[in-house]
Amino acid sequence: MAKDFILINNHKHIRYEDDSNLDGEISLQKSEEFLRQINRRRSIRTFSDKPVSKNTIENIIKSASTAPSGAHKQPWTFCAISNAEIKKQIRIAAEEEEKISYEGRMSERWKDDLAHLGTDMHKPFLENAPWLIIAFKKVYDLDENGEKQNNYYVNESVGIACGFLIAAIHNAGLATLTHTPSPMNFLEKILNRPKNERAYILFPVGYAHDETYVPDITRKPLDKVSEFYE
Repeated sequence: MAKDFILINNHKHIRYEDDSNLDGEISLQKSEEFLRQINRRRSIRTFSDKPVSKNTIENIIKSASTAPSGAHKQPWTFCAISNAEIKKQIRIAAEEEEKISYEGRMSERWKDDLAHLGTDMHKPFLENAPWLIIAFKKVYDLDENGEKQNNYYVNESVGIACGFLIAAIHNAGLATLTHTPSPMNFLEKILNRPKNERAYILFPVGYAHDETYVPDITRKPLDKVSEFYE
């Protein structure tokens, strides 16, 4: 009879139990259902003013936090903002950086590559979306005495968690956009984040506006994004 737990290096490991041990046909069916759902995900820049409950945002963040991380350090903080004044401050600061980028930092080739997406230096979604979720990476942790504690594979860990966040947002019937103004240290200042945190990605979150249009683009086919070794 299988044990409920074992000890490895004097640490308790509990028996893994999940409903995901499915037969092949059901696994295929579920993979096809998820593909149909996630393939409808698009980056949205026009949001409805329809409210989104705090409980929904909390569940989305908790879902993101199920992501794996180096040594299980979970080196992230997700800051969720619905306060209109703070969102306004963020928009003003972001557009200042974006103006500098579009007028000087970005090459003409880069701007040409972005042209078909219809982006520019103006970011009204930072105020229009009912919520902003900002992922901060913890380059190190601080213990209760303020001493540094190592984190591992921080960028990789936070990147995976952000992927989970996007999937959770889409699963809730909401829309988002990955916004990465550069530099983003104004976010640390506006939100008064501790010295060990760095802004990673900003996500406006809400329902898409009734008259939302997205670029008519396609995703690369499987043979352009994968190699199989059988």
